[in-house]
Amino acid sequence: MTKRIPLSGQQVGWSLAAAVLLFAAGLWLFTRLEPRPAAQSKLPAEEFEQRVRSYLLDNPEVVAEALQRLEERQRAAEASESKSVLAKRAEEVFRDPASPVGGNPQGDVTLVEFFDYNCSFCRQMAPHVTKAERDDPRLRIVYKDISILGPNSSFAAKAALAAHRQGKYVAFHKALMEAKDSHNEASILEAAGRVGLDLERLKRDISEPSIQDVLDRNLALAQALRIDGTPAFVIGDQIARGAVDLATMQDMIRAAREKK
Repeated sequence: MTKRIPLSGQQVGWSLAAAVLLFAAGLWLFTRLEPRPAAQSKLPAEEFEQRVRSYLLDNPEVVAEALQRLEERQRAAEASESKSVLAKRAEEVFRDPASPVGGNPQGDVTLVEFFDYNCSFCRQMAPHVTKAERDDPRLRIVYKDISILGPNSSFAAKAALAAHRQGKYVAFHKALMEAKDSHNEASILEAAGRVGLDLERLKRDISEPSIQDVLDRNLALAQALRIDGTPAFVIGDQIARGAVDLATMQDMIRAAREKK
């Protein structure tokens, strides 16, 4: 199952939002249930709380509707913020020289994939990405591993970037994505040998700090784009979080090309 990236303060923010919402509901109910001239004394706190509580218990759909609207507004705000971040960091997203490239390196539309080699959904998406690449000779693909599923994922990601130094990234990437089960160090090295990598050089390069730096930057970029799990795809100015079908992916590619 795909692990989510913890977003600092997100759950706290929702709790605060719910508290503010309930407080606002209470104030609204106060004006509805007990209109009084300004000179009159206020409704006693205990009675006020009891009336609010009774109303909410009798009409829970009011709170549900308000929370739904709050969630819709937050999603819209997050989407707007993500697009703004994407526009500001387009070079890092689409043209980071440290990110391996597949498909047509000179393609007119770029598909950026955030993934983890031990994410089963990412492996399920691999045939769709391959089909999109095969059907579209103008598609450029950028690979950004964020390795969020533990040490074996991290080892796979480092091995793939080490394979990039030997000019065999795409072949190794596809070998890892074709696996039916999760990877461990042994299966990763077996795949490396199968695609013709120099294993001794690979093991040396895996420990290079510059490789870890690439993974750290990928993760920070994913968080900035509010990508909180894998897989995720960026195409043009669109971000798809989670698995998508081939038709949706191709629609996103088509839309990005039309905007050009």
